Amino acid sequence: MIDPGSGDPGSEPSLDWDEDGLPRSRAFGDVYFSKDGGLAESRAVFLDGCGLPEAWAGRPGFVIGELGFGTGLNVAATLDLWRHTRPAGARLNLFSIEAHPLSAEEARRALAHWPELAPTAALLAARWPGRARGFHRVDLPELGAVLDLAVMDVAQALEDWQGRADAWFLDGFAPALNPAMWSDDILARVAARSAPGARAATYTVAGAVRRGLASAGFTVERRPGFGRKRERLEARLGPAVEVASPAARADPMRVAIVGAGIAGACLARAFAAEGAEVTVFDPAGPGGGGSGNPAALVTPRLDAGLGPPAALFAQAFARAAELYEALETAGRQVILHRGVLQLETTERDGGRFAKIAGSDLFEAGTLAVATASETAIALGEPAPAALDMRRALVIAPAPILAAWLTDVRRDRISSLVREGAAWRLADDAGRDLMVADIVCVAAGVGAAGLIPGVRLQPVRGQATWTEARRPNAAAAFGGYVIPTRDGILFGATHDRDDLGAEVREADNDRNLAQLRKTLPTLAGRLAGAPLKARASVRATTRDRLPLAGPSPEGEPGLFVLAGLGSRGFAMAPLLAEHVAAQALGRPSPLPASLARLVTPGRRSEQRADGAV
Repeated sequence: MIDPGSGDPGSEPSLDWDEDGLPRSRAFGDVYFSKDGGLAESRAVFLDGCGLPEAWAGRPGFVIGELGFGTGLNVAATLDLWRHTRPAGARLNLFSIEAHPLSAEEARRALAHWPELAPTAALLAARWPGRARGFHRVDLPELGAVLDLAVMDVAQALEDWQGRADAWFLDGFAPALNPAMWSDDILARVAARSAPGARAATYTVAGAVRRGLASAGFTVERRPGFGRKRERLEARLGPAVEVASPAARADPMRVAIVGAGIAGACLARAFAAEGAEVTVFDPAGPGGGGSGNPAALVTPRLDAGLGPPAALFAQAFARAAELYEALETAGRQVILHRGVLQLETTERDGGRFAKIAGSDLFEAGTLAVATASETAIALGEPAPAALDMRRALVIAPAPILAAWLTDVRRDRISSLVREGAAWRLADDAGRDLMVADIVCVAAGVGAAGLIPGVRLQPVRGQATWTEARRPNAAAAFGGYVIPTRDGILFGATHDRDDLGAEVREADNDRNLAQLRKTLPTLAGRLAGAPLKARASVRATTRDRLPLAGPSPEGEPGLFVLAGLGSRGFAMAPLLAEHVAAQALGRPSPLPASLARLVTPGRRSEQRADGAV
């Protein structure tokens, strides 16, 4: 259920539980579901009201939008029906909005009223979405489904969602108690986010709702109600129209991905999850570039402005951490360390860190301010105060790439040629290597040579490591020091417009000097230890934001994921899902306001003279 504007999104909901164990909102004085039979009402009002399962029969994909996630009952009922009636190979996308989400435990307690939903409800509760402001993606591959929950004001959520729903569940609190939810503006936004022929259903027959739906273009009909309610509403937005889209093909889309670093691996994972046929090309193999170090940081880029860029970094970090934790749970052994200390390096950092830690962009407990004495204990030597990024990770890249890159062709792609509705990929000798429906270039600085209009700046970085000892904790301070599986990695250099990939002893000295400046005791313990190093070239953009989306010149079927700089492991998982959704005509997990920040060819990424 939604409060469309009051209160802080993601804050603690105000619940009471009545003598029957049913939840009631204190803020609105209304129940989350009918005591006459919440599941039966959900099925009668929303599933039957939207013509399900008949409406999705024979379709390769179906999209449902919902105003009022509440306890997740409608979603659980829908997933249960989908489980039993899903067309072969079909994908279900669910989008729901909730300004004040319940906790997973509260949802489990509420859904426990219906044992017949137990398998589906348990799966949903185990992956219950977060409560931070923004979009949250929940993967349900066992059911061929995915849920995107928007924790925010309903108007903003509808503005930000990039999908088109085939059906709508309008399930906010009663219009008399929550009129803003049912305003003409909200219903018009629902219509704007609807596919041709979309159906909508609701329990209310209030005159303002009927008029609002009609004004938005829906044909509205009264139907017999459920339980004590005499009537309910069903609505349709014009006649159903067959719309050609990539998602409507019976055969899998052929996707070519150029680049086998973390960006390419995340793209391979995202497209495979959508049922596409994926081929990855990279002459250096998995992790041959910037993704091949023995350890990597997964931390959010910190932005005290708390605006759209900060929201982008927070959502990307949360999604990346979630996917790496899932790999760890599956036995991939990708997590080397949990928690990273971002040490203060300027006088302003303390205030900045406190502001960021108090933001609603992160889940509760993700960030906290640590005193100098606390960081000293953690690091084993005097150190400045820090932002304790408790859910940040140090990961091992190799098992992640192995999990998401099932096969990599060691061919160099030198040209991409559009022929009709497909792309031909050729090597240096002009030999055709593949014909693809979709091409995604994730080749770092090499993307600029394959896609016109892409401008990237190379940045060489050399990281140093030794197996002499492991650090007490992971820390970042302009440079960083993190554990590997067998020792310690630190660095890294940062040299713009340098394409050299050779190891330089002078750069090991630079990395040691930087470590010595912040953590002299640890640096002293490394004196004389044998050092190893690796250099690679990363790519950045002028505005320091990634490129994720269609090619700048708009060639059909050509996409890019590049410019990730040194934050590929934190940014690529979410942005790859965004690119895959755009390419396949699926709803993106990235809000439109954030997608604009990473759109290739955006004005902020280019100077007037076209230079980076």
